[in-house]
Amino acid sequence: MKTLKYALYPGCAAKGATPELYQSTLAIIPILGIEVVELETASCCGAGVLAEQDPEVALALNARTFAQAERLGLDIMTICGTCQGIMGPANKRLKEDPGLLDRINRVLKSEGLEYSGGVQVKHLLWIVVKEIGVRRLSERIKVPLSGFQIAPFYGCYILRPSWHLGFDDPENPTSLEKVIRAVGGEPVLYGGRTKCCGFPIILEKEAIAVAMGGKNLKEAKDEGADFMVTPCPLCHMSLDIYQERAGRAVQTNLDLPILHLPQLIGLALGIPPQELGMTRHLVPVESIIRKIGRKGAMNN
Repeated sequence: MKTLKYALYPGCAAKGATPELYQSTLAIIPILGIEVVELETASCCGAGVLAEQDPEVALALNARTFAQAERLGLDIMTICGTCQGIMGPANKRLKEDPGLLDRINRVLKSEGLEYSGGVQVKHLLWIVVKEIGVRRLSERIKVPLSGFQIAPFYGCYILRPSWHLGFDDPENPTSLEKVIRAVGGEPVLYGGRTKCCGFPIILEKEAIAVAMGGKNLKEAKDEGADFMVTPCPLCHMSLDIYQERAGRAVQTNLDLPILHLPQLIGLALGIPPQELGMTRHLVPVESIIRKIGRKGAMNN
């Protein structure tokens, strides 16, 4: 498999609230033929409060990240759907507005940085589907996840704005389903897979937020899902950490494990669960691990 090289932008959550995402990403990428140079001095993408309070500051922060990657001659790999949804449009604005780019570059000059618009921002999901390819992924599988009904949860940001991204259909996406099939699972089709997890409003309107998440989780469970997978750590936090409250909101005992995308891939690649950080989940994942353990034993 040809080696692909990227500047890794882990974002805030993967180094903070969901370190298992960072851990599982580093576990799978050598097997997938991905080499990374981590952008260790990059800052937050500015999602949420910062971008709303001062959009130009958020643009400058992202341009600073783009400039660091451009200096390395690498495109950016992100592992956060929200980061993708913020950084992608920011990159598009900078590329299409020379005056704005000049103004932002004047800010970056104090660090000796300059961005010329030569970088693309690519989520790990896109890289797996488009640049590695699901056929090559399936050839690497050691423990097929056959027998699992897996609910994809895209969330908002990784699919929108569709005018910029052009990677997947925001109304009827297929990329996560392709990965689920490649690792041997069966994707669960349900309407909530492209809806908001509730995280953006959870600190202001918790009751509304957990009800939103609860509705999506209940719908997936009602359709037979054994667990859910998401490419966004903020969605993961909303659906895992707040699941008990979400269940009360929809009057259902949900008990639906939530996996990060690289954890899903890692399990199918035969990586031990502890190396994927699966002990950190609040919703127990033991049912998945037991079943995969039996499959692994049968394959040895």
